[in-house]
Amino acid sequence: MTDLLSAVLGLGLFGAACLAFTEKILPVPPSHVLLLFLGMTKASDIAALGALLAVTTLASTVGCLFWFALGGRLGPVRADALVGRFGRYFFLRHETYLRFSGAYRRNHIRASLLAQFVPTVRNYLPIAAGALRLPALPFALTTLLGAMLWNAGFLLAGYAMRDGVHDLLTVAFRIMAIVLALEVAFLIALRSRWRRARPAGR
Repeated sequence: MTDLLSAVLGLGLFGAACLAFTEKILPVPPSHVLLLFLGMTKASDIAALGALLAVTTLASTVGCLFWFALGGRLGPVRADALVGRFGRYFFLRHETYLRFSGAYRRNHIRASLLAQFVPTVRNYLPIAAGALRLPALPFALTTLLGAMLWNAGFLLAGYAMRDGVHDLLTVAFRIMAIVLALEVAFLIALRSRWRRARPAGR
């Protein structure tokens, strides 16, 4: 596995794009770990950092469009059944999928943007967007913006730590803990908002 990763990274920006796309299909390792690693090891200066941001953002968006197209082929009924049956294996709860599907119906621009900041959801929620036949161009542009903001944060963090860090694994675990706490807080806030909005929607 290490040899394969080294070979891919040896391809430069194309290799980074391949990793970013693959992470959208199967998030192992999680995107924040991958982006931190790229920022620490592959961003030698600001220009290289900008290039990394560009290629990883585009690759992430293409990965989302892959799931969007799949959702469009499946349609809402089959997509819902697919997530209900297999979602738990990818840490995507069926309840979360249904709630974001409802959010897409209410405001697909905001839902597409927010989905890029929720773990696992950011990978597979485009299935719901495609199944609901949302307009492709607004979805792509909003996803592009969300992916750019997400990627920029972790690439910048990795870039900032590239010189003074001796134990990259320790730093990565610390940042993962912070990210996990923020993600949990974000999900709690979303659930609270959904619960408050539920009576109004009846």
